[in-house]
Amino acid sequence: MDKFDLVISSQDWHPQETVHFEKWPVHCVAGTDGAEFHSALNSDKITLRLKKGTDNKDDGYSAFEATNINFGEYLVNNHVNTLYICGLTTDYCVKESALDSIKKGIHTYVITDAIAAVNAERGDDKKALNEMYNSGCILVESSEI
Repeated sequence: MDKFDLVISSQDWHPQETVHFEKWPVHCVAGTDGAEFHSALNSDKITLRLKKGTDNKDDGYSAFEATNINFGEYLVNNHVNTLYICGLTTDYCVKESALDSIKKGIHTYVITDAIAAVNAERGDDKKALNEMYNSGCILVESSEI
C-alpha cells in the first residue's frame, strides 16, 4: 500500500438474507465482525472503503457496484486513470472489478501474487486470469510495481 497515493478497498457488506447466500456460505454480513477486514491488514492506509453486495437480490461482485458511493464517478472526479487490483476472489470479485474497470477505459493492472481464487470448479482461477488478460488487463506481480 505504501507504493500508492490513493488506496481504495471494496468490502462485502451483505444483508442477513440475500440470494447471494443461495450460492455461497454466509459471509461478510453487514455490521458483524465477519464483515470487517482481517486484523493483520493495515487499514489506516485505506483512503476510501466501498461497500458492495448490499442488495439482497444481487451478488455485488464488482467494486463498481458499491452502494455507498458511485465508484466510477469518484475515479473521474479524482483524476484516477490507472487501477492496480488485488484481493479476494480472483474468479469473482477481482475479475468483475477488473472487467468493469477496463469497460470504463481505465488502465487496469491485476497483481497476480496478491489475489486468491475460490475455484468452485477446477481451473476457474486460470479462466479468470485469461479473461482479464484478454479484455486488456495487465497482469503483474507486486515486485514489478
